[in-house]
Amino acid sequence: MLELIKKNIRMSRWKNHAAVQITLDDDFIVPDSMDDVAQIVMSTGDVLVESVKNQGEKVTVKGKLAFQILYRKEEGGFQTLAGSVPFEEPINVPGLEEKDYLTVTWDLEDLSAEIINSRKLSVKAMVTLKVRVEMLCDGEAAVDVEGANLQVQKRNAEAAAIAVRRKDTYRIKEDISLTGSKPSIERILWSQMKLRDVSAKPLDEQVHVEGELEVFLIYDGEGENTPAQWMEETISFSGQVELPESREGMIPSIGIRLVHKEAEAKPDYDGEMRELEVDAIIELDMKLYEEQQMELLGDLYATDREIELKKGQVCFDRLLTKNTGKCRIAEKIDLNGGGKILQICHNDGAVRIDEVEMKEDSLLITGTLDVTLLYMTSDDSEPVKAVTEPVPFEYTAEASGIDENSVWQLNTGLEQMSAVMVGGDAVEIKAVVSLDILVLQPVCEPVIESAAESPLDMARLQELPGIVGYIVQPGDSLWNIAKKFHTTSDQVMAANGLTDEEVRPGQKLILVKEVAAVPGQPER
Repeated sequence: MLELIKKNIRMSRWKNHAAVQITLDDDFIVPDSMDDVAQIVMSTGDVLVESVKNQGEKVTVKGKLAFQILYRKEEGGFQTLAGSVPFEEPINVPGLEEKDYLTVTWDLEDLSAEIINSRKLSVKAMVTLKVRVEMLCDGEAAVDVEGANLQVQKRNAEAAAIAVRRKDTYRIKEDISLTGSKPSIERILWSQMKLRDVSAKPLDEQVHVEGELEVFLIYDGEGENTPAQWMEETISFSGQVELPESREGMIPSIGIRLVHKEAEAKPDYDGEMRELEVDAIIELDMKLYEEQQMELLGDLYATDREIELKKGQVCFDRLLTKNTGKCRIAEKIDLNGGGKILQICHNDGAVRIDEVEMKEDSLLITGTLDVTLLYMTSDDSEPVKAVTEPVPFEYTAEASGIDENSVWQLNTGLEQMSAVMVGGDAVEIKAVVSLDILVLQPVCEPVIESAAESPLDMARLQELPGIVGYIVQPGDSLWNIAKKFHTTSDQVMAANGLTDEEVRPGQKLILVKEVAAVPGQPER
């Protein structure tokens, strides 16, 4: 009685992707409680996705653009106007099914704020929504067989099976104290937080997360005629996210994004507002792969009975490349116009990927680092200004064996960045962009799905010669020759004095038909 032993392989297969670019445009009235706008200094925004609905070959993404605008008042000083622009966008995704797994990402391509009048502002933004569709599927492959008097052939295969597919969050709560030279906080005007040099590594039953959170704050200091103050601090963090299925050595592809950030002033032990309570939440979109070395059952037969095999194929992913590249950027930016630069108050950068092009054994990644600088000038009409300039970069990631069927996943980050004045209106930008790259190669292997036994076909067997001389042909293997002439590899090796199973075209072999004993019949 034959019984196939099968192994299950869980795979996350890329299925389709789609993207749509939307324009958001709205006007906002300055509340009566706020002062007139004299100059827009800086604006920033985040895309907040509230729901993603799978509606059969269509995905509806609902969310909002949350923005804040720092402006200078007519009489001097600063205020911040915050608001949001809602959106609900359908995206066509051919072949989408209800069971598919959706990942939605977005790029804020452009955000601008303009003064219509001192009490009214226009906010415009370009947002690209990207939908990636994957399907989780299981494949079965026969790896062994139980039964007597069998000739069994196996072959090795490697698979990168999906072990974990989950989202979770990691929270950072920290208090920051003002330095002694800074006045106490009367009112926070602007707060901004960015992740730097973040990594996530699978361990046993958990994922280790570490990195830095950069906090930038502009505030009104206590006391009359105190000018606006700013502070910049870096919070280092390190901790774990519980994940029972995780094992050390698994291959990670983890998207990391800051989804919540809040800074609030609070009193210190003397009752003065000199403490800043920082609360931030990181979202981890985790995919962990596990490399499996498998011996697949390739073929089987017997010399005492007929075995009919039903064959099919199983498709899975093989790991091609997993590495983290570092692209170093060094560029000078000329800030022309609006008075002499006195001091750079703050710098920030956002990584944007423009194109990933497949080359021979590599991926060519091109993108921009959108650099934002906040600086003081000698121009009394615009004493504080901000500018955003794109700095292009290009990086070649090695990926030996990559082809048009390969599936790549790319997660980016900014490890470090600095902006230094180098004379006149020139600022030197130095940065390191991290590119976490995973390349999978879909492969399909023939497998045995079932095996059925029946008595020997004696008529066919009698047509085969009992002993024959054979010349090895191109493409022959010892296994195929033995099976064709109803013998075994061991018998052929013994009869011909072979020490291994390798045969060469033109080699001469003596083949002796072998028929194992069948109950009720004499051995032949």
